[in-house]
Amino acid sequence: MELVTPGIGLIIWQTITFLIVLFLLTKFAWKPIMKALHEREASIENALSAAEKAKLEMQGLKAENEKLLAQARLERDKILKDASEAGNNLVERAKEKANEEGARMIAMAREAIENEKRAAIAEVKNQAAALSIEIAERILRRELSDPKAQQALAQDYVREVTLY
Repeated sequence: MELVTPGIGLIIWQTITFLIVLFLLTKFAWKPIMKALHEREASIENALSAAEKAKLEMQGLKAENEKLLAQARLERDKILKDASEAGNNLVERAKEKANEEGARMIAMAREAIENEKRAAIAEVKNQAAALSIEIAERILRRELSDPKAQQALAQDYVREVTLY
């Protein structure tokens, strides 16, 4: 039975050996192991808090980027709208200027035509007057070559002229 139940001496020596090993492990191994575990736990907590900070910072940056993108879109739309309005205004001003210039040229052409017409009418009148004078001169030469005809013509003119 001694094999099944250990002796008292063996139990005492095993207990003393266990206590010595426990003391040595506590003194030399337990503190460094616990220190390493605490350091590892602290580094994990630091890494988790840094990751959370980075996540929050990324969300802030993402929100700021979205805001900047929205502002850029608004500015782009405003610039496009202003450019479109400026182009339309420029086209309208060009049309108005072209219409004014066309109207001015038409007025000048009408005035030039009217002046040419007056000049042509004046020239026709002058030519008609010169022709009439020439015809009258030829008629008078023929009629005034005879003294009786001259006297008859003078009496006709006197009869036609009435004094008031």
